Amino acid sequence: MQDIEDLRRRDTFDVVVIGAGVIGCSIARALSRFSLRVAVLDKADDVAAGASKANSGIVHGGYDETNGTLKARVAHWGNSLFAGLDKDLSFGFRVTGSLVLAFSEEEVPELERLLQNGIKNGVKDLRIIGRDEIIRLEPYINPNVVKALHCPHTGITSPYEYTIALAENAVQNGVEFHLGSEVTDIQRLDPSPKLPKGGFLVRTPLDQHQEYMTRYIINAAGLYSDKIAAMLGAADFSILPRKGEYIILDKSQAKFASRVLFPVPNATRGKGILVSQTFHGNLLLGPTSRDVNEDPRTNNQILGDILGSARMSVPSFDPTKAITSYSGLRAKCSRKDFIIEESPKCPGLVNVAGIDSPGLTSSPAVAELVVTILEAMVTRDFHQKLIINEWFNPVRPPIIFKKGPNYKGQIDHPTTPALNIICRCEAVSEAEIIDAVHRPLGAHSTDAVKKRTRAGMGHCQGTFCEPRVAQLLSRELHIPVAQVQRRGVGSSLLPHKRVTEEDRALLERLSNGEKNVVSRVKL
Repeated sequence: MQDIEDLRRRDTFDVVVIGAGVIGCSIARALSRFSLRVAVLDKADDVAAGASKANSGIVHGGYDETNGTLKARVAHWGNSLFAGLDKDLSFGFRVTGSLVLAFSEEEVPELERLLQNGIKNGVKDLRIIGRDEIIRLEPYINPNVVKALHCPHTGITSPYEYTIALAENAVQNGVEFHLGSEVTDIQRLDPSPKLPKGGFLVRTPLDQHQEYMTRYIINAAGLYSDKIAAMLGAADFSILPRKGEYIILDKSQAKFASRVLFPVPNATRGKGILVSQTFHGNLLLGPTSRDVNEDPRTNNQILGDILGSARMSVPSFDPTKAITSYSGLRAKCSRKDFIIEESPKCPGLVNVAGIDSPGLTSSPAVAELVVTILEAMVTRDFHQKLIINEWFNPVRPPIIFKKGPNYKGQIDHPTTPALNIICRCEAVSEAEIIDAVHRPLGAHSTDAVKKRTRAGMGHCQGTFCEPRVAQLLSRELHIPVAQVQRRGVGSSLLPHKRVTEEDRALLERLSNGEKNVVSRVKL
């Protein structure tokens, strides 16, 4: 593609990807396999700052999405790609399997429907199992269970570590990330010497002095994708945010679910309140699925509903072992399916929108579809194919290293960064934090370090280690400690930023079914 190769020498791009969540970063990495100049823009100061940070981390099996939809196509396909991606990118992925639990004979026909739908979607090894086998697989399950749909291919991952790994590898292979760059305007450009076929001018706030000329735009802006499309008169869809809330329990509770446990889904609650281990061994309860503008429930009522629904599947977990709560918004689409297409209203613009659940699962397949669409556009516009990047390296080393029983780390080790424990809850070393800070994307806040190393994600939620991480960031970035960006307010349903004994007592009362419990404080 000589014309595009010439363009690479100028202050312009072949492709601009708007959005640095899991979808945008998946696309960026996929495009880095080709000889293209690619920029990723996002208004946040780090990748995985929206829905990609606040989700369940479940790699779904692909049986739930209605056969014939785009969701069904990319969910099963995406699931099949995760093991290979983890081998290359070392973000952490584990196949656990899942059970959809029926607690009455009236719910069994829905299991049969899911089974047949999954078979049509190409999912292998699905089967409906009886009570005895369920309890053998999951001994802490509610003994009132009747039957379950077993899918052996469901898995779990860390969604933000996955997104970071994609982004780091994309940067290694030549993609430019421009974070803190909110897109404020896009103009269509007529053909010119720089852009013989025309293109786009992407603008960010005036104080950033940044404009990006590009042949093509990939709109992966998540909750804002309809607004990006509207800048080019191509908003033939709308995004309808739905909120999901979660509770995380400490690692002592992980024994209560070795697989991902779902209730039978319905139209109101979606997949329902799941119970699952996280990749790093906590117990996850959630999410809700609600319209924030129409749901009148208080935070305490929502917490009670999460706990009550989770207890239907697993009665014996201890809610006082909660270490945090969080919420996130999903980009539901007015079309009721994923959108992955060149806009019929604006040639050169690819809308990748409405990517709600199972968006994480689908992300690698979505990226491959976008590559196919871009190849077709390039063939149409330049009568040639994309050129392979001969220097593409698919491998990205891990940040977190496993620490076995012989690991000799200690708090304030005097000489060796790899043995100097900064976060005692998660045994995060100084060496891991330094590595994260100096990676291709870098880490410039305690929250960014937390997403990359887990420093601050343990039982104390950063009470001990956040000041220590800030000191390291000050040293490595050569800035005063006072200028180090700290943990934000967060999105917890609980009264306090970090879980207190008052919060634990509240959760226990709510879990026991007490109504109208009033929290004293909301910070």
